[in-house]
Amino acid sequence: MSLRERWISVLHRAATGTRRTRNLLTPVGLAVFAAFVAAFVVAALVVDRVLGLPGLLPEGARLPVSIPVLVLGAALTIWSAAHFLAARGTPVPFNPPPTVVSTGPYGHVRNPMLTGVFVLLLGLGLLFGSPSLVVVFLPLFIALNVWELKHIEEPELVQRLGDAYVTYRRRTPMFLPRLGRRLD
Repeated sequence: MSLRERWISVLHRAATGTRRTRNLLTPVGLAVFAAFVAAFVVAALVVDRVLGLPGLLPEGARLPVSIPVLVLGAALTIWSAAHFLAARGTPVPFNPPPTVVSTGPYGHVRNPMLTGVFVLLLGLGLLFGSPSLVVVFLPLFIALNVWELKHIEEPELVQRLGDAYVTYRRRTPMFLPRLGRRLD
């Protein structure tokens, strides 16, 4: 069994385990993801400083430009999490909802929480004036998350939710809604 298959198995066992186990793993999964995000931000700021890169925006423009982006990212993340919580799950893959969630932002994209996090990272890059966060670390973060979703989370979702998830995946884009579709 490959490392990828083992990780899918661990994720599946956790996601289908007892409520107590899922609840114990939820803060661990959240902390690991938060540390992963923070590591990208810190690494970008260190690279900017070491390379002496100039800021992205003039000092006076950082707040007016970054605040709306940060608010949009936070709102999308919170809106998405609320739909998972309403479906008796959490955003953490160890403790997901028991069924496919296709309400709210999930009616338009499969991973709106991550889209919100991507927007938050863009906002932080603008706020801190970090060219490496916006141009290097954010695209790398997105690429790593796409790989993880395609090779770990989605196979587990197919295993756990079957045809319902396959159908949802086929009709719903990963991160960006199709043009012409109205949000709920």
